[in-house]
Amino acid sequence: MKVLPVTRRRQQVAKGRLRETIKLGLYLGTSPNSGGMFQYSLSILDALLRMRDGRCQVLVAYESADWEPYLEVRRVNAVKLNRKGLGWLWGRLCLPLFLWKRVFSRIDTTARFFSKSQMDYWLFPAQDHWTYLCPLPAIGVVHDLMHRYEPRFPEVSNWGRYWLRQYRFRNICRSARIVLVDSRIGLRHVMESYGVPVARIRPLQYVAPTYGYARSTPADFDERFSLPPKFLFYPAQFWRHKNHTGLLRAVARLQAGYPDIRLVLTGGRRYEYEDVVREVKQLGLQDAVTFLGYVPDAYLPELYRRARALVMPTFFGPTNIPPLEAQAQGCAVVVSDVYGMSELLGDSACYINPGSEESIAEGIEKIWNDDVYHASLRKKGLRRTRQWTPDHFSARLDEILRALRR
Repeated sequence: MKVLPVTRRRQQVAKGRLRETIKLGLYLGTSPNSGGMFQYSLSILDALLRMRDGRCQVLVAYESADWEPYLEVRRVNAVKLNRKGLGWLWGRLCLPLFLWKRVFSRIDTTARFFSKSQMDYWLFPAQDHWTYLCPLPAIGVVHDLMHRYEPRFPEVSNWGRYWLRQYRFRNICRSARIVLVDSRIGLRHVMESYGVPVARIRPLQYVAPTYGYARSTPADFDERFSLPPKFLFYPAQFWRHKNHTGLLRAVARLQAGYPDIRLVLTGGRRYEYEDVVREVKQLGLQDAVTFLGYVPDAYLPELYRRARALVMPTFFGPTNIPPLEAQAQGCAVVVSDVYGMSELLGDSACYINPGSEESIAEGIEKIWNDDVYHASLRKKGLRRTRQWTPDHFSARLDEILRALRR
């Protein structure tokens, strides 16, 4: 078979006459209870698997055994790696990278695995330290730089977290061949924070993960959950920036006029959970608030379908995935008007000021009481969902990877 010169091959690839396969490794360094980074990682995995027509050869490496059911059903070529090796310690201690690259990467088992994998690139969707420790070219992701833009929140600033995040994100931005971001504002944050040239940044808007489009109800759903007939829904870890306190106080404001308002919360019982429970008791909302704890992915679509609305008064952005999950199930969305949320949702959401209990209460009252407005938001959300689907997400990722093939 005649082999074309490299320059001529590239010309013909550009003209669509040839397809050049990229060998891409995907490192899954998170787990299903990690929230948004897991959901994003799953969307990336499914997007790559849609390219199985020869455009992309995928090898998956993962840490948590919780990934195995997801990988088995997708029949993915995958390798389980040890999490707490020398590279993990190096990233945690923020040690000098030149020593790692010159000496220690040669003896770390994970780094040696990457070296021997023969992949063209490795993609790290969870802001992982391996983005800058990997000996092969990396594609990095920056989900948010809220330690720089919202340092008042302890989860991104206390106990050395600010400097750990600075170390990690600075090195991700320096080392990655390209950096994926969620929005135009995310792109601007990366540029102004770390001086990354715009040519090395690629916006890739979030999409609801594939499980978020499920239409069937799990057989044990009603047995597992006892839900009010009408309720507001907020699936979020109990971080302070998620603003559960502001939401609870807004609900308390409305109790006199709307005694039937109910709020359902999900999320593991950690971080600020005990503080939220105390706030519920102090406000006398014990009968109005239901805590479901951690809820597996398979049950979330039905929760969205039954909810009157998703209410998400978060202080963080640039954007978030739950509004997309909600809209995929026809659930109305009330969300903070911060950073890139309006870029993500346009006119399909009711926007609130997360710093104002009055604003949150007004948004809730409107969505709770006005059936015409509620139906309008549901319709707009479904329309927006059709404009940006997992297929669109995959096509955009393919476009980004095609640029790397040249």
